[in-house]
Amino acid sequence: MIEISFGKLLLLALVALIVLGPERLPHAARTAGALLRRVRNGWDSVRSEVEREIQAEEIKRTLRETADSARTAQENVQKGFRDASNTVSDPFKDTSAQVRDAYTEAQSAHAGRREPDPERDMLPLNQGEAPARNEPNDRT
Repeated sequence: MIEISFGKLLLLALVALIVLGPERLPHAARTAGALLRRVRNGWDSVRSEVEREIQAEEIKRTLRETADSARTAQENVQKGFRDASNTVSDPFKDTSAQVRDAYTEAQSAHAGRREPDPERDMLPLNQGEAPARNEPNDRT
């Protein structure tokens, strides 16, 4: 800002006293103080507005960087899952194919046989024979 030494300020006050006179000098000093206050307040409001804008830009930049890093992390995790599922699912696919082949072979082998008939395929019991029971021995 403007640097005014004490000597320059004293010289300025003496010139103002001579030009304005003792009656109008206090009024002029109040007016000059009010103008200086308005200029200072205006400058402070402009400075604070600029600082707020700078902070808002910093926050936006931080948010963009965070979103980019989160997106990168998500892509890495998805790639890891894809890689893991590709390596893990191969044994499952092989086992599934083996089970499918075994089932197909069993069906083709079974196709040549007759269909089971539960009543015909039951083993007959001898007339006086009762089915065996597993009973515990009597304790005497």
